[in-house]
Amino acid sequence: MTSQAQTLSLRGNVTMVSVRFFAELREAVGVAELEIDAMDLDAVFTVLAKTYSADVCAQLRADNVRIAVNHELVSGNPTLSGGDEVAFLPPVTGG
Repeated sequence: MTSQAQTLSLRGNVTMVSVRFFAELREAVGVAELEIDAMDLDAVFTVLAKTYSADVCAQLRADNVRIAVNHELVSGNPTLSGGDEVAFLPPVTGG
């Protein structure tokens, strides 16, 4: 956990996962990493919605944002286990 990490929880320390934000998403959220109590990806979004503005949450849910769990891209609502890492990856541009 980095010195910028924060802990957010809805229910207590049941399934703590690390949530990381990169590039402009990190700037929007204001931290590089959070520890969140969440059993699936929907629960991650629920915790984030209680903490951040609708605009920030819309950026995290944008169609061009990719989400990885333990370094593998995912879709849908995967179940999470304690210690998992969820990463929000912004769109990448290049030439």
